[in-house]
Amino acid sequence: MPMVTIQITREGSAPDRGAATAEEKAALIEGVSQLLLDVLDKPLDSTFVVIEEVEMENWGVGGLPVAEYRRRRAAGG
Repeated sequence: MPMVTIQITREGSAPDRGAATAEEKAALIEGVSQLLLDVLDKPLDSTFVVIEEVEMENWGVGGLPVAEYRRRRAAGG
């Protein structure tokens, strides 16, 4: 019984969205489940997929909060 956890940032895929939509999450669940079926022959009805949304202020990259990292990168630094 496989269990897959997907962590995504709580930010939308478009400027007017604050988080992934229900449709986007459903597509992730379907796609990951199908991948496990195709690659590992794991039945769809025994595969669990959990999506965890992480607030933007709770993650970082390059030693910086992600918002600051993105600002610096956009500025060419």
